[in-house]
Amino acid sequence: MKVPEDTDGSMHIRKHFDSTNGAGINTCPMFFALFIAIACFGFICPLRHDKNKIRIMFYNTENLFDIYNDPVTDDDEFLPEGIRRWNSTRYRQKLNSIYKVIVAGGEGELPAIVGLCEVENKRVIEDLLRLTPLNSKNNYRIIHEESNDPRGIDVCLIYRNDIIKLLKYKYYFPAFLRKSGFGTRSVLYSKWFWKNDTIHLFLNHWPSRRGGVLATEKARMAFAEMLKYLADSISTSSGACSKFIFAGDFNCIPSGNEMKILTDGKSKSYINLSDYLADRKEGTYRFNGIWEMLDQIVVSNSLLSCKNGIYTSRENIQIIKPGLLLSKDNKYPGYKPFSTYNGYRYQGGFSDHLPVVLDLFSTENQ
Repeated sequence: MKVPEDTDGSMHIRKHFDSTNGAGINTCPMFFALFIAIACFGFICPLRHDKNKIRIMFYNTENLFDIYNDPVTDDDEFLPEGIRRWNSTRYRQKLNSIYKVIVAGGEGELPAIVGLCEVENKRVIEDLLRLTPLNSKNNYRIIHEESNDPRGIDVCLIYRNDIIKLLKYKYYFPAFLRKSGFGTRSVLYSKWFWKNDTIHLFLNHWPSRRGGVLATEKARMAFAEMLKYLADSISTSSGACSKFIFAGDFNCIPSGNEMKILTDGKSKSYINLSDYLADRKEGTYRFNGIWEMLDQIVVSNSLLSCKNGIYTSRENIQIIKPGLLLSKDNKYPGYKPFSTYNGYRYQGGFSDHLPVVLDLFSTENQ
């Protein structure tokens, strides 16, 4: 098989800004207290720190655009004169909302890695760290690269360099999709060192289901095949106990044909932890009154079974869904994610997706 085409990344973080362009409510008091503290006081006060535990988070931000026109991409909706009337006030509120979600997702300790999608450019992530208290200790760093998505939205991450070490990263895109001119988001691969062990992370935002599930299934399957090939290649060269996490908005459900490319097979090398949430009728996105588990986390079986180093279990995945991230669904019974827009009507919410998190532990120093 031909190695998929990819693009080289850059670790440089700009010091100056460009001048151009889940079903149900979690009523846990801890979440409400955390949100109230953030809203009223605007600062972070970690509640605890477990040196043998880190948290990885993924969040679809729902159109985190700046207010400036990018002539190369289709961002006209998100301009002050655009149909959504996107302006600096709404932009600042959006940044503050994402900051609150990340803090709530950490449950007292900021996540070590936060994967984000539907991000327009690096500038908006720099603004997230600069214009909110999220990076008050100056320990979050950014990995971002522009994709060839027509709207200009990308996959990126921020990570805490005080507790986890980045070894390398690279963006990947299926070769035949690139040659065909198909535009969408690249996959962000990164390799990490923590507690004398390494872990491989793939962050995804697969092609959407606009135009029908089957119409875009082939493109999503191409991404699944690429991921499996890349992970299997790393396992072959690094050893059977190599540890992998595949996280992101896959735009399909855990039982979809696309996900089965990763999880099916005789070896059962990769386990979809989100299956267990979907079986309980939980989800991260609500469509026509039905919760769907689009934002998922798949791990290698080695991460569940290896006796040394980094490990996790099926119980350590969860959807972050405090009440403030939800709003009443006026069309169907129940609640749905409190989104920034309802159609084209601005309502000032958070996102139309809920975040997912996974806790990792280490046998080191235990």
